[in-house]
Amino acid sequence: MPRINADTLNLEERVIRTNKVQKTHKGGRTMSWNALIVVGDSEGHVGIGLGKARGVPDAIRKGVEDAKKGIIEVPRVGGTIPHEVTGRAGASMVLLKPASPGTGVVAGGAVRAILEVSGIKDILGKSLGAPNAINTARATIDCLKKLKLGEEVARARGKNLEDLLPKGVLAVLAEQEQAQAVPIEEESPAEAAEPEAVAVSEGEASA
Repeated sequence: MPRINADTLNLEERVIRTNKVQKTHKGGRTMSWNALIVVGDSEGHVGIGLGKARGVPDAIRKGVEDAKKGIIEVPRVGGTIPHEVTGRAGASMVLLKPASPGTGVVAGGAVRAILEVSGIKDILGKSLGAPNAINTARATIDCLKKLKLGEEVARARGKNLEDLLPKGVLAVLAEQEQAQAVPIEEESPAEAAEPEAVAVSEGEASA
């Protein structure tokens, strides 16, 4: 998969979690922070990163840089995903299901943050494994990487796209396409000249 240039995208940065950690040395303990970050443009691009530093601002900055290096593109159908998918990372597992328009993002924690910045508006998500935030975020990205185009999945299963998606998704897509296809009516020359004629007649009447 070709690497996506983050500089060409209008990315939103969101902090999922910050955690204080310490490392024990012979002379004492060293305190530091790590920050789990997600970036996305709400148009189907998202990435996560983990930054570690002595201070929170530096950890967030490193996390953002790490997230921009691993941005992926998410296939979408309307405001949802094309099909059901599961992802794993360590002991964490995440399940994502398509949802009807108006459902919203039904998920919590790291899963919700990632789905929101990726541009998915209607989806059902569930964390089934360990609640570790880092592994849950990686499992969610694993889900999004496994997504395929709706037409490819329908062709492989020998079904229509309507059979895979919740009710109302294709209807909303058809309405959006119809709204974009309607041309803007231009004002005719005769209509544009009418106000001038009225103004002249009013001037003559006042004279």
